[in-house]
Amino acid sequence: MRISGLTVLLCCCLVGTVRGDDDDVLLARARRILDQAILIDGHNDLPWAVRERTGGDFARYDIRRRLRFGHTDIPRLRAGGVKAQFWSVFVPVSYAEKGIAVRTTLEQFDVVHRMVARYGETFELARSAADVRRIAAAGKIACLIGVEGGHSIDNSLAVLRMYYKLGARYMTLTHSKNTDWADSCTDEPQHGGLTEFGRKVVREMNRLGMLVDISHVSHDTMRDVLEVTRAPVIASHSSAYAVAPFARNVPDDVLQKIRHNGGVVMVNFFSWFVHPEAARRLAQGQRSGPMPQATIDHVLDHIDHIVQVAGVEHVGLGSDYDGIPAPPDGLEDVSTFPRLVAGLLRRGYSEEQIKLIVGGNVLRVLEQAEQVARRLNRRGDRSE
Repeated sequence: MRISGLTVLLCCCLVGTVRGDDDDVLLARARRILDQAILIDGHNDLPWAVRERTGGDFARYDIRRRLRFGHTDIPRLRAGGVKAQFWSVFVPVSYAEKGIAVRTTLEQFDVVHRMVARYGETFELARSAADVRRIAAAGKIACLIGVEGGHSIDNSLAVLRMYYKLGARYMTLTHSKNTDWADSCTDEPQHGGLTEFGRKVVREMNRLGMLVDISHVSHDTMRDVLEVTRAPVIASHSSAYAVAPFARNVPDDVLQKIRHNGGVVMVNFFSWFVHPEAARRLAQGQRSGPMPQATIDHVLDHIDHIVQVAGVEHVGLGSDYDGIPAPPDGLEDVSTFPRLVAGLLRRGYSEEQIKLIVGGNVLRVLEQAEQVARRLNRRGDRSE
């Protein structure tokens, strides 16, 4: 049978229309799911972005309005269905070398606390899983705090405890360089994982109820942490090494250990960490020239892999917005989470599984860490 060019054109238009209609239906369904779920993003660097642009002045970096720069503001958080956010109180490793890491980290805590106070109609500080549930139910965005890099405690458990009192509910054990007590994934190995003091840090975090974050640490440090910890861990913004082989991502043997530990790997959105070719080039030190740009599908591939290896109860979302220069196409800012949920629906995930991925898993881990802390304190476990 002969098919005319006009017939082919009409068929192509019909297919495009059907696909477009299907996308619209999935996106509407995704938004309904997010209305019911508690979406918790594991990592956002807005506090440092505000510091760099305006010295921490929200009068000049007013997130109440939709901004033409950055990845984050209140209108876009609302559009994205975000109900809880871990804000990073990051400071560069070089600040530890200058002896000002603790002071600057405290200033970053101050940025978060002032932001919550300034936008009190939208934000409320959360110190527990129960707080997150209560704040989300009230229609506000629960604000949690994560310390990004063990260099920020200046080798002091007392500083760690004070950070907890200020609201820190996780700490990433390293950032781009080794600490005196733990190896980073982007530095030459010095300790072979954790030192004895590093183990004390993990145990003290367990006692406090602070989540141990294994993003940025070496794979051997990840393995040591999983041997020491008595509570589930998180990787607040990491992806799957088997999909994109750069050291920032989590290898399969660690994913399997996380399954037994009960923890969660919260997938990072940085194109260079989720696109396989970009990750390979990074691993080989090839940073010249344009890097491949990732898409939503690359992020979904990482979620799929973690689900296959560790299980759907052990994956979450850790965007790294305002800390990454190149988010994937389709995931340009915090407003785009519904597109990711639509992608999960297209790949066959159920609504209940999606609710676990977008926040249920990390909320469960936070609750379990609190339970471990209560048990350890009842037993009289105390740090030095």
